[in-house]
Amino acid sequence: MKEADEERIAARLAKLMAMICVRNTGIENLHAGTVPVTYTGDFSDVFVTGADGRRMAWTQVSHMDDDAMRDLMRQIVDRLYTFHMNRDDPQFRDHLDRWLTISGTWDDPKLDEALLAAISPSEEPNEP
Repeated sequence: MKEADEERIAARLAKLMAMICVRNTGIENLHAGTVPVTYTGDFSDVFVTGADGRRMAWTQVSHMDDDAMRDLMRQIVDRLYTFHMNRDDPQFRDHLDRWLTISGTWDDPKLDEALLAAISPSEEPNEP
């Protein structure tokens, strides 16, 4: 297979998997709600006041606790697993075909240099 064809297929698959396995998960809860107004454009002028009265910069506030992060990652892993285990099922593929149109409008992916650097042979993986 030509390299251009491999890249095209990988790009379509990446966007489809992001749509099916990541987008419509608990990440939508992070996206939901009212977006604060920022005049600086980087949210450095937005603050949150905690129940204890402590004022925190929006850019420094965690928007997920450990349990929510764990739940989100489980959901994404389960969806990726389901995707891979059902990729040859005709009914599942028909469902995916419907989402290809939507995900096809997204920007084309590019190689993630930070990921490539993180998996270089000279480094051991770090568990977050």
